[in-house]
Amino acid sequence: MAYVIGVDVGGTFTDAVLDDGNGLVVAGKAPSTPPDYSEGVMDVLAVLAEQLGRPLDDMLADTHHIAHGTTSSLNALVMNKVPDVGFLTTKGHRDSIYIMNVEGRYLGRSPEQLQNVMAQSKSHGLVNKRHALEVTERVDRDGRVIVNLDEDEVRTAVRTLLAQGISAIAVSLLWSFRNPSHEQRIRDIVHEIDPTVFVSLSHEVSPRIREFARNATTIMSTQIGPGLRDYLGELEGRLRDHQLAGPLLVMQSNGGAVAASEAPANAISTVGSVLTGGVVGSVSLGRQLGHDNIIATDAGGTTFLVGLVVNGEPVRSSTTIINHHPINVPTLEVHAIGAGGGAIAWLDAGGNLQIGPHSAQAVPGPACYGQGGTEPTNTDANLVLGILPERGLLGGRKALDITKAREAIRTRIAEPLGLSVEDAAAAIYAVQNAQTGDLLRKTVVEAGHDPRNFIVYAFGGSGPAHCGLYAQEIGASRVVVPLGQVASAFSAYGLASSDIVLAKELSDPAAMPLDPARVEQNFKVLEEQVRDQLDRQGLHFASIVMEREIDMRYTMQLAEVATPLPDGSLTSTEIAGAAEAFEKKYADLYGKDSGFREAGIQAITYRVRGTGVLPFSPELPELAVADSADPSDAHVGMRKVCLDGRRGFVDTDIYDYARLRAGHVITGPAVIEVPTTTVVIPHDTTGEIDRLGNLTITVDQA
Repeated sequence: MAYVIGVDVGGTFTDAVLDDGNGLVVAGKAPSTPPDYSEGVMDVLAVLAEQLGRPLDDMLADTHHIAHGTTSSLNALVMNKVPDVGFLTTKGHRDSIYIMNVEGRYLGRSPEQLQNVMAQSKSHGLVNKRHALEVTERVDRDGRVIVNLDEDEVRTAVRTLLAQGISAIAVSLLWSFRNPSHEQRIRDIVHEIDPTVFVSLSHEVSPRIREFARNATTIMSTQIGPGLRDYLGELEGRLRDHQLAGPLLVMQSNGGAVAASEAPANAISTVGSVLTGGVVGSVSLGRQLGHDNIIATDAGGTTFLVGLVVNGEPVRSSTTIINHHPINVPTLEVHAIGAGGGAIAWLDAGGNLQIGPHSAQAVPGPACYGQGGTEPTNTDANLVLGILPERGLLGGRKALDITKAREAIRTRIAEPLGLSVEDAAAAIYAVQNAQTGDLLRKTVVEAGHDPRNFIVYAFGGSGPAHCGLYAQEIGASRVVVPLGQVASAFSAYGLASSDIVLAKELSDPAAMPLDPARVEQNFKVLEEQVRDQLDRQGLHFASIVMEREIDMRYTMQLAEVATPLPDGSLTSTEIAGAAEAFEKKYADLYGKDSGFREAGIQAITYRVRGTGVLPFSPELPELAVADSADPSDAHVGMRKVCLDGRRGFVDTDIYDYARLRAGHVITGPAVIEVPTTTVVIPHDTTGEIDRLGNLTITVDQA
């Protein structure tokens, strides 16, 4: 017997899913335990072991691997809770990280924020200026050494940083991705002085052209690398003490995992790890259900996340933005807002009701948790509206106090707006559905897709309580709520479903037509790097799949488009075909006839993505088939529930998910209680349980 376990560490809860490859799937949930998240991981693993009826050590001894995803690194960067680091760069170019290529003034901001100039903060510096030092050296664009590295100057700079208490140093020199010898020598010098110092080199972290983004990526990776190293080392040690046999893997932003020992060296690649788990899970489930176009939505305790699957493949991006800085990280494209179950409801200066982005998180949690929280949240509103059972969450293991929920809503929202507590709770529920619907619209429509051609997948602890309504905000008529054994732990199921995915990049700008020999040589170097790293993962792969692509652009334009190239030997024919594919993709993204072929086409960055396919692919087990569509056997009562302020509280059927079977049909309004989540079937919709235990909510045709 061999298990695969996925662990999703969120800001409020830690979820886990175990699969044995033979139809057994169990899921667990436990509160997250900041600042030491490893406690929550061990707690949720104990929940899995309890469900199996086995000691924790025995379960881990039979585990093939654990795939782990966490938002802790991303949260640390977003909230700027990172240690001071040092920065070494080529003399004369230190201030590039403060000038920020101008784009740092607007990246990540909405049009409304950009128009409010007086409210904009300009303090986005990554490194204290006294910790950013220059060294004499120069390499040109072809990798030729123009000025030798002044090693004495390096030693002086390193000792200066160490004397200031710096224990991690980012090194990013001009054109180092064309010739890394000076960066490598600086690392050697640092370790000669102090072997314990954490060092990141830009040619390893981000071997791409454009120094500001490369500098920012290297610095951020250095900021979170030591913490990730210490956390993973502590967690892996505890797991080994409990007899874990297989490797601990860490999810990356690109939708694949990497060995924990490899992750800190390129820590920035893990910042979106949990965010991508749900998208990977959606791809896996979509293949089982025959769905190619999916809007994956994940609403947990802290955040609401949206990703797209188009024609069976997740939508990818070569960059992301963190704190106004462009970060060179190949990633599955996921959009997020602070609108989870713990998102705090508040009134702005104009008396308008706002939800999030601040969250009550696991500590103190929503007011109804009774852990000291006093601010009203989505969870408090759902309890007052009757959506959540008063007996509590997690099958009653997490008690809820409706009196505290009502008091928080009364003092912070209802009385200031002149509303009843019930009307204020209904307003919170409506605003939450509207703003999550807005994010869906931005994600889908602005990418050029018609939402009516997509199926919405909704998961996470709080998502199923809202999905039937936020999907209608964009005109989607069908929603799939993955239930069965995974329920709110669907992102953890995605982690357990993930293969090993590694990506290597290299910038080598050149204009079309390209020299096929040069192109093939670049890909050969990258493929060797990927294969070497796959060999270090400590796993046996059923197969290895290599994918090639080049980021192309029109000459003198900034917009780059990742364009695939075929495997094998390349000739001018394949390269010309890639240029045509680039132009088609560019037109799809930016509009027909928006390209300008006469300007010329340039190849900028080469990329190879290698997937080590694991011989273990979790699939959801089949559910027993019902004798008829009548779900009466699962009906456990009725209670007053308000899903629409205009309709008020109405008698609503309550169902126990454990008693539902494939083929059962439920007419809304209804609430299905699952141990780890609550599902709402709104008015004028119908829910049906499929063969895998998932619930499909369909808007009634009338």
